[in-house]
Amino acid sequence: MIKTPHPDSGAILREAARRVSPWSRRLFLRNALGLGTLTALAGCDVVDGISAEGMLAQVSDFNDRVQAWLFNPNRLAREYPESMITRPFPFNSFYVPNTPEKAPTIDPARWALNVTGRVERQDDWRLADLARLPQVTQITRHICIEGWSAIGKFTGVRFSVFLQAVGADLSARYVTFRCDDNYVTSIDMATALHPQTQLTLGFDGGALPREHGFPLKLRVPTKLGFKNPKHIGEIAVGDDYTGGYWETYGYNWFSGL
Repeated sequence: MIKTPHPDSGAILREAARRVSPWSRRLFLRNALGLGTLTALAGCDVVDGISAEGMLAQVSDFNDRVQAWLFNPNRLAREYPESMITRPFPFNSFYVPNTPEKAPTIDPARWALNVTGRVERQDDWRLADLARLPQVTQITRHICIEGWSAIGKFTGVRFSVFLQAVGADLSARYVTFRCDDNYVTSIDMATALHPQTQLTLGFDGGALPREHGFPLKLRVPTKLGFKNPKHIGEIAVGDDYTGGYWETYGYNWFSGL
């Protein structure tokens, strides 16, 4: 992480909750599951927005549990030949305007990856340290919740290898990512240990570009694109559910494919 004060993830999520209107959250969740269907399943009446949001949140939590139960840690996402790589690879961001010019400019000499929580070794990692770990390449499809997809070539360290290197408690429930563009998200430990989950250092045969997450991003081909954070500055292992930026807006936390 860049050695400057970094916002607390709770503050970021509270700000996201403040910014989103009740109407837009209800609209998003209603699109995921019709309120009429929900009330029929629940066997009760919903007479106000607060009750509707509470019920829809319960359904989202239920969806997370079901997806986690169905997740197969040994099932691989499809990999593709180089001839199918999407060029140029689309840019997308959580901030507005949605433009690469807004991506943070990070000095690699100042950057360090902080490792916190239930790990034996909490030393900071530099890019050279990560580059010394075994590198693997995958050509997988990035699927955005907005309805588009693209195939990219990603090179980096299997996240399971990194977790073992820092002595992470692999019985912990969650891994949280806090980023130098102020993005926050988290994944379950089973997904973290999946063989295709990767700390990405390279892209399409070269260095990871600024607009795609330099100096470090997470590649998770078994999840939707917003679960693939860019510009990672801190990785925390623990049992406390930390959610994420878009999850605060009503997006499903597990979001598996």
